[in-house]
Amino acid sequence: MVKTCIIIAGPTAIGKTSLAVSVAQQFSTQIISADSRQCFRELSIGVAKPSAAERSLVPHHFISSHSIHDNVNAVVFENYALDKVQDIFLHNDIAVMVGGTGLYIKAFCEGMDQVPPASDNIKEKIAQDFATHGLPWLQEQIQQEDPLYYAQGEIKNPQRLMRALEVKLSTGRSIIELQTKQKITRDFNMIKIGLQLPREELYQRINYRVDEMITQGLREEVGSLLPVKHLNALQTVGYRELFSFFNGAFSLSQAIDAIKLNTRHYAKRQMTWFKKDAGIKWCAPELAQVMLQIKSAL
Repeated sequence: MVKTCIIIAGPTAIGKTSLAVSVAQQFSTQIISADSRQCFRELSIGVAKPSAAERSLVPHHFISSHSIHDNVNAVVFENYALDKVQDIFLHNDIAVMVGGTGLYIKAFCEGMDQVPPASDNIKEKIAQDFATHGLPWLQEQIQQEDPLYYAQGEIKNPQRLMRALEVKLSTGRSIIELQTKQKITRDFNMIKIGLQLPREELYQRINYRVDEMITQGLREEVGSLLPVKHLNALQTVGYRELFSFFNGAFSLSQAIDAIKLNTRHYAKRQMTWFKKDAGIKWCAPELAQVMLQIKSAL
């Protein structure tokens, strides 16, 4: 059999993790996570990491592999995932990748442009200013400093905005100009499966999962991270809103409602990204349907 990586993508809370475990068990193989937050060992509840039971059933990679103090981006993921998939291919013709970070999956499939790194001073200053002034400040800075990115980039994603601002202030050029968009052909096949549900059903799942996270101790997890709340890894849904609770800007119920709302918005952005990929085969998050798609493509 030709070496093949099965990629399972889709929005948050749709059930990617449990389904990927089942698929990996079908092929007696391993999973590479394509999630930009589950790689951080200091984060757990708020990033919906695979449970200990799931990880005992199937080996997972890029889970708790890095620290929130590390500089992790799509290029880092590309190199990490390519190494891991080749390790898996030494013993199995099939590997499984699962996640909702579209840029990471794109980097793995097509390669990632090598954008120069920013200086630590610039990165820290931007992160601190963002922590103080919030998303509107960041959007205003991008509009002033990099109108090209403001017109074409993702302006509701703080991590993307901070990266774009870092590059502009470090190089004087827009990150858009530095992205050559030259695709790389990998030496293995890829089967891309996208999971989808009716919007209302997905939103119900999101709301339920946020409530479960609070029950499991998300408030306490975020509270323990207050001393490092300025770090780039923590500028994300589920953490930002509770930081606002701790600084008195939100009540707890307001923070929870904001997490649900912002997670729904995030899920919508994920679907918009993945729907642009004509190579993705779409189906409901059910093992039988997913396996049918996989077997027809093998």
